[in-house]
Amino acid sequence: MREFLDPIPNLDDTTILVTGGTGSFGRAFIQRVLTKYEPRKLIVFSRDELKQSEMMEEFSVTKYPSIRYFLGDVRDRDRLEMAMRGVNYVIHTAALKQVPAAEYNPMECINTNVIGAENVVQAAIRCSVEKVVALSTDKAVNPINLYGASKLASDKIFIAANNLSGFNGTQFSVVRYGNVIGSRGSVTPLFKKLFKEGAQSIPITDERMTRFWMTLEQAVSFVLSSLAKMTGEEIFVPKIPSMKIIEIADVLAPGIPTRITGIRPGEKIHEVMITTDDARYSFELSDRFVIQPAWSFSSNDISEKSARLVMDGFTYSSDTNPDWLTAKLLKQMCGT
Repeated sequence: MREFLDPIPNLDDTTILVTGGTGSFGRAFIQRVLTKYEPRKLIVFSRDELKQSEMMEEFSVTKYPSIRYFLGDVRDRDRLEMAMRGVNYVIHTAALKQVPAAEYNPMECINTNVIGAENVVQAAIRCSVEKVVALSTDKAVNPINLYGASKLASDKIFIAANNLSGFNGTQFSVVRYGNVIGSRGSVTPLFKKLFKEGAQSIPITDERMTRFWMTLEQAVSFVLSSLAKMTGEEIFVPKIPSMKIIEIADVLAPGIPTRITGIRPGEKIHEVMITTDDARYSFELSDRFVIQPAWSFSSNDISEKSARLVMDGFTYSSDTNPDWLTAKLLKQMCGT
């Protein structure tokens, strides 16, 4: 199971801020940093005081003197600037991610995912942050729902931010990946729960549906290694396996029949992380792809000798992905 461990930055004696730090990824990232490194400060920036209070029970200041809990919202640029003073690295995970909620509350989605991205950029530049990694999603590629469109806009903001920060200023890059097994909103906990409760059937929207899959631990490793590799302007895409949703149900809820409920509004049959248009600017490494910006005003290039431009017409889609999950590996990734 790929861990994306080469290279990993040395985070000892650095100050790191994680927006949305109480979310699934944020907690996993913070746990990794606290157990593997000795940061000067590790700042959890989020707006939910209850989640911060619950997180303090596991990651207390007494046990981890470097951790800080900072209440704030990415919609508030002044608060972000206050939190980013003296920060070396920012991991931006805060977002509104529920597709139906975004469609019903479009301005709330825009204010957090788009205006919030701009606020992070402005605060990071003003506070002379060294590097910012923004987490994205496969739904930002050829988006068909507002959540995906807002994340596409966010990606564009972070990549273009390198033109604002200047040659020696803050470096901004984006990490784009697919579904995370076990995270909030993932189907894997749902299938396991239904199986445990003895459900009569497992709901599947479409038997053809495929998705990219990775674990939280893999996502953290990928973000850390991208932080080490980045020079600014890149979109990093991991090489991860695909699997049909119906096959996941068969593995996690064996013996229970499936029922087709129909594809939901704003949902795709397959997800794409690199389009044929992106391919003109996409380079392949051993464990990932790197998309360079179509509009670039810097001289940043892929420095690794092993990097090669992908073939013309290449696409990285969950249905044509050559790497497929087996039942054994899925169980391993789910901890079953």
